[in-house]
Amino acid sequence: MATYSSVSLLSFSLCFLVLSHGCFAQLLEQQSVWQRLQQQQQNSALRSKTECQIERLNAQEPTRKFESEAGVIEFWDATQEQFECAGVQAVRHEIRRNGLLLPYYTNTPQLMYIIQGRGIHSTMIPGCAETYEAQSGESRTGERRRSFNDRHQKLRRFRAGDVLALPAGVSFWMYNDAEEPIVTVSLLDTSNHANQLDLSFRSFFLAGNPQRGVQQQFVGRQQETTMQARRSEQERSTGDNIFNGFDTQLLSEAFNVDVETIRKLQGQNEERGVIVKAEELRLNLPEEEQQGGRWPVNGLEETLCTMKLRENIGHPSRSDVYNPRGGRVSTVNSNTLPILNWLQLSAERGTLYRNAMVAPHWNTNAHSIIYIIRGSGRIQVVGNTGRSVFDDEVRQNQLLIVPQNFAIVKRAGNEGLEYIAFKTNDNAMTSPLAGRLSAIRAMPEEVLMNAYQISRQEARSLKYNREELTVFGPGSRSSRRGEYA
Repeated sequence: MATYSSVSLLSFSLCFLVLSHGCFAQLLEQQSVWQRLQQQQQNSALRSKTECQIERLNAQEPTRKFESEAGVIEFWDATQEQFECAGVQAVRHEIRRNGLLLPYYTNTPQLMYIIQGRGIHSTMIPGCAETYEAQSGESRTGERRRSFNDRHQKLRRFRAGDVLALPAGVSFWMYNDAEEPIVTVSLLDTSNHANQLDLSFRSFFLAGNPQRGVQQQFVGRQQETTMQARRSEQERSTGDNIFNGFDTQLLSEAFNVDVETIRKLQGQNEERGVIVKAEELRLNLPEEEQQGGRWPVNGLEETLCTMKLRENIGHPSRSDVYNPRGGRVSTVNSNTLPILNWLQLSAERGTLYRNAMVAPHWNTNAHSIIYIIRGSGRIQVVGNTGRSVFDDEVRQNQLLIVPQNFAIVKRAGNEGLEYIAFKTNDNAMTSPLAGRLSAIRAMPEEVLMNAYQISRQEARSLKYNREELTVFGPGSRSSRRGEYA
């Protein structure tokens, strides 16, 4: 029997013989087949480090607010039991016009959803080539003046509705070149296999002075003991940029520049925070990105340096499920954005019309971290004891964590309800309790009759009174018009 290594070697050889466009993607896919189970096992091991004794869930608002020169960063309280149980944290960014989120990297993968605005971002992937070049002005050398071409890695545009996939340890920056502020919300998966530290989120800034340059405040009233604990946590998660800890002379030698330049690199006199106001940046973007188009498939799309990092799930045309009476749901997973196989994350974007409902269901293989984008509604969550662990109204800017297998139902209020749900699995699956594809629908009438001690007519009503799939229209007994995917 051929071993995995021999199969990979044969595939690699064939790639060079036939110059197949998809070879690199095929090799990565072969590796992922063998590594995926191991990654999932590692994820489970990390998440099991904390005991999950959840008797009551709460819809959380951000508790820490970091003011910068050109924007705001807000964090949710990661010490809450539901965050620790799920092994995740969350952060919200607001970047004003000409605001530049300084380059940084984290110890966790991120899934960032663009709620509002548009701009430019870049991920600096180590080992990848400087594939773009732009003439950035002139420099003087003696008596001569010459043009200088700036080389850099790929720049990408983003807009409202986009999901950005950001691997752990890969540096990232973002710039707002439009009038409207950029608003984002991000999931930070601290228990992901890519994080080999503890379950705390850490950000490593390459510029600025986050500790001294940010006005830090707590949102809401907290007890002093809790405040002190969070202050110590805050000190661990923010500080000077990483160059500040190095010896100035050593850095001067490493970069071959003068000491004064190194002091600026270290941000010793910085007071602007981590989102700074920049001059209008003249950035060179590929024609496809300038026009907002898609890159053509060239066979190397799935290699690391050119891997697609963005997928829009906000536009109505992108809906996976649509009910004209109820709303729509869009998803992104490793099938539509392959890098999510590496991050082991996915997302769901929901828009519910007035009084519409998402069918009661449970997530079979993932926690769900739900952020309310707009509107309001009622959410109820039931645990394994058959008791409600959450039953309350939710509103904009609140976040709720629903543990794996806990059953949930969402119902929009009079203003409708829009949400983004991050899932801790690259191909998260749900099992509905009502509707055309539900567990109830899948059972024979005889089983339902005996399980619930009901009549045959009642069993048929349970099975067939809802012909919709995921999004239900308002009313106790909606018409059987169906849904269109």
